[in-house]
Amino acid sequence: MNRLEHEHWWFVSRRNIIETVLRTKVQSLGPHSQILDAGCGTGGNLDLLSSLGCDVTGLEMEPEAAEIARSKSGKAVYIGSLPDEIPFSDESFDLIVLLDVLEHIEDDMGALSSLAAKLKSGGHLLITVPAFSFLWSSHDESHHHKRRYRLNQLDRKMRHCNLHPKYASYFNTWLFPMIALVRLLHKKLRFLHKTDDLSMPSPFLNHLLMSVMSSERHILKHGKLPFGVSIMAIGQKL
Repeated sequence: MNRLEHEHWWFVSRRNIIETVLRTKVQSLGPHSQILDAGCGTGGNLDLLSSLGCDVTGLEMEPEAAEIARSKSGKAVYIGSLPDEIPFSDESFDLIVLLDVLEHIEDDMGALSSLAAKLKSGGHLLITVPAFSFLWSSHDESHHHKRRYRLNQLDRKMRHCNLHPKYASYFNTWLFPMIALVRLLHKKLRFLHKTDDLSMPSPFLNHLLMSVMSSERHILKHGKLPFGVSIMAIGQKL
């Protein structure tokens, strides 16, 4: 996973998109701002968040992953889990990022409420989640996902947890037809060999897919995309 987070087209493209959206949609961050990467894994996004010029902290439930994140980033990474084991005081952070974590949590509303409590007034929560239940596949099962979301579902949950939706869009749109076709074929033709979406492709294909998906950041900088394999949303605590 450590190598995948740094080289796989999906992780790299997601970082490119997140950086663009954060720099254009969350402009209140400064040198003294506090950022939490909740569910940081092996720390693949900590350097990106640090590049915003803020103090960055990680939260991870797996001790081994947390240790890798600490060693390669030099950041403080705490052990904890959502929704109940968050070792920080309320109103501690200006920005919390929750990147493809919420779909793993049974009590997703509880997780959102707990993270909202850790935000300062006016602080932001950036979330990415997988989209559309009809795209459910063996990938979701092998990664222990509980659900996939629609934009209006995530909007309602955020509002219920005192997070005012400030920006939301689908992404991974250009590759949506190909991914949807492959997943639907796997459902219809059950004899097809199950593959992991996060297996490392050839260098040429990896670069091609990275270029295609990363190009969406130019649209997301000023607008939104109407559908996609994933959702990104920013909620502000009022």
